[in-house]
Amino acid sequence: MLKSFLKHFGESVLVTVFGFIAAYFWAEHMAPGSGAKILFITFFLAILEVTLSFDNAVVNALILEKMTPKWQHRFLTWGILVAVFGMRFLFPVLIVSIFSKLNLINTVKLAIEDVAQYTHYLHIAHAPLVTFGGAFLMLVGLEFFFNENKHPWIKGLENTLLNLNVKHLDILITVSAVFITQFLISEAQKTDVAIAGITGILVYLIVRYACHILENTQNKAVANSAKGTATGGFMMFLYLELIDASFSLDGVLGSFAISKDIIIITIGLAIGAMFVRSLTLVMVEKKTLKTYVYLSSGAHYAILVLSVIMFISTVYEIPEVITGSLGLIFVGSSFVSSLIENKKAM
Repeated sequence: MLKSFLKHFGESVLVTVFGFIAAYFWAEHMAPGSGAKILFITFFLAILEVTLSFDNAVVNALILEKMTPKWQHRFLTWGILVAVFGMRFLFPVLIVSIFSKLNLINTVKLAIEDVAQYTHYLHIAHAPLVTFGGAFLMLVGLEFFFNENKHPWIKGLENTLLNLNVKHLDILITVSAVFITQFLISEAQKTDVAIAGITGILVYLIVRYACHILENTQNKAVANSAKGTATGGFMMFLYLELIDASFSLDGVLGSFAISKDIIIITIGLAIGAMFVRSLTLVMVEKKTLKTYVYLSSGAHYAILVLSVIMFISTVYEIPEVITGSLGLIFVGSSFVSSLIENKKAM
């Protein structure tokens, strides 16, 4: 048991230990005597990240199963560097740099030395960011229910969605969500939000189309290969990174309500991201999605809820505890339903 745990979660535990040590010394350097308090905040941020991203782990595992072992390994190694450093630190800095018209180095200094101003610029960027993420994730969820759902969980609803056969309905719904958002936000942000939403849709369509081509190519390669294997996977790797980026927007932006220190935020979210990676690895190796067949539906319901919450959050602030709780309810319920189904089949 311990050996299995260390195999899948050993690196995450190691990152947690070093992360806590780094957070403690950083806190003591910035404000002597605040180390214990910051350790609690770091722990809370890590839990927040895992809670918000558990459904992300399910979706990651679903896509990873289609990738070659080489690209699976690259996602679980290179991908975590992009997820931790790129999305949890560099991406918010880059966004603030764009809106503040400062270069990256000065923006990093701003984040460390003038937290109030940094948070102000990030707040300005909030609506366009969550609109991009909301549009991208809404298409991920709708594509699954309209075209990819092989094991309907709520059968009446999901079979109806599968049988609609309305061409590009997922795109029409998402464009409508962006359009409705335009009526809710301030006049000053309408253009930025529209551009962000359309960009999210276009990025999804481009990457998803490339992934479909790649899947077909790999299926042909498997059929023609004596070894039964295929090569390739960059576009799926990119698709997974974009999904992770969209998921992380909610956690990154929400984390500033818990701490204003970008270093502590990065450490806390990085610890959480490592455990999400470990959960993904367990799901792939244990064939969890084949054993618990309704998990995919539960995760995609959670994705759709998250996308709607992102659109709403352009106007109304929604606590992260609500977002995380709804995600866990859907994923947890689908897991229990899968257990019940498995017992019936025995």
